[in-house]
Amino acid sequence: MFDFISENIIGIVGYGASICMVLGYLPQLIHTVRTRKTDDIAMGTFLLMGIGGLLFAINGWLTGNWPLLLCNMLTTAMSAIIFGIKMYNDHFSNKK
Repeated sequence: MFDFISENIIGIVGYGASICMVLGYLPQLIHTVRTRKTDDIAMGTFLLMGIGGLLFAINGWLTGNWPLLLCNMLTTAMSAIIFGIKMYNDHFSNKK
C-alpha cells in the first residue's frame, strides 16, 4: 500500500510523531511535579493513557518499531509519574 513512500520518509514521520507525543506530555508533567496540584487531573485519563502507552511500547518492541517503542516508554513513564502524584494527593487529601 505504501510502496510509493520511501522508508526514510516513514521513519521521519515516525520520529516526528514520537517527538510530538513526548513534548505533549512534558508541560503537564513539569507542572504537576513543580506544583503537586492534581485536583483538575482526571485519574482515569492518565491511567488509561499509561496503559495504552505501555501496550504500544510492547507493540513497538515486538515489531521492531523503534520510534513507537521509545515514544511510548517515555509517555508511559510520564503518565505513571503524574498518576502516582495524583494517587498520593487523593489518598492524603481524604485523610485530612
